[in-house]
Amino acid sequence: MTKPTQRILFLVPYPLGIAPSQRFRFEQYFDILKANDFEFDVKTYLDDKAMLFLYDKGNFICKVWKVKLGILKRISQLFTLFKYDFVFIHREAAAIGPPIFEWLIAKVFRKKVIFDFDDAIWLKNTSSTNSVISLFKRYRNAENVCSWAWKVSCGNDYLANHATKFNKNVVVNPTTIDTENLHNRVKEFSGEKITIGWTGTHSTIKYLDALIPILKKLENEFGFNFLVIADRKPDFELKSLQFVPWNKQSEIDDLLKMDVGVMPLQDDKWAKGKCGFKALQYMALGIPAIVSPVGVNTKIVDHGYNGWICNTEAEWEQTLRQILYKQIELKRFSDAARTKIEEHYSVKTNTTNFLHLFAN
Repeated sequence: MTKPTQRILFLVPYPLGIAPSQRFRFEQYFDILKANDFEFDVKTYLDDKAMLFLYDKGNFICKVWKVKLGILKRISQLFTLFKYDFVFIHREAAAIGPPIFEWLIAKVFRKKVIFDFDDAIWLKNTSSTNSVISLFKRYRNAENVCSWAWKVSCGNDYLANHATKFNKNVVVNPTTIDTENLHNRVKEFSGEKITIGWTGTHSTIKYLDALIPILKKLENEFGFNFLVIADRKPDFELKSLQFVPWNKQSEIDDLLKMDVGVMPLQDDKWAKGKCGFKALQYMALGIPAIVSPVGVNTKIVDHGYNGWICNTEAEWEQTLRQILYKQIELKRFSDAARTKIEEHYSVKTNTTNFLHLFAN
């Protein structure tokens, strides 16, 4: 007998193809789901127009309207649940309020909910540009939804350890890189001026603050570029700064301008929940990474082999200084970095684990 086609409803916060948490946690598995006889629909909470001003200051009325519109869309989607075997909820079904939709889906409509998150979303960490809307958020939602879910999908062990307090059916589903169809090129080192790089969003650019004094000091001794790829220009000043607005179409080409990628973090509860995405992107392209020893970073980067783990200001300066003096053979680190991602953090190696989220 032919196995009946199973259907999945993805309830996600953002439009497709924009947010890294969506792109690199499940969007890149859509073709794999189709190849394994799954059908699915994706319903976003925010639309493309909302993303244009969501993280800008002001536009309060527009933001409130888009949040309300998202709630209305979620209400209408409840009437389609009968068509689906699974409901995959990434981070939250609605931007504000208690988890009413999650409760209805799991407890009233009795659907198998897969609850997925890649940050410590039970902690308050809202952008200052949306401080008013944050007043209507309820940060205990994640713990409630964990307890109602059929399965919980977490980006790392730290998140999974928290989720297991509320649900015993927790899967560590790491953020992964498509090394065959997207990050399928490897850095070619020119031997010319070194480019140190960072990529991220306005919400994580604050982590560069600790690195700026070191870069300013090194600027007085070396000629190098400091490349920032982000959704908005940073407000710090560096002689070496090169800013490139993030663009999905040129993302890989822009990243390949780096000779080494940096990922400084503060050692706090929120940072411990992060999934090392910047390091994964760098290393997948054969760009060695320098990271802080926070959370999953110490699993991704093997110090002195495929990158460097730096804790103190002195360690960061020493490592960058050695690279700028060209005392380190970056090509050797590059090969090892690419191999680490291919073997442990690629879509190919994680496919079985991802599909298991939908297995009984």
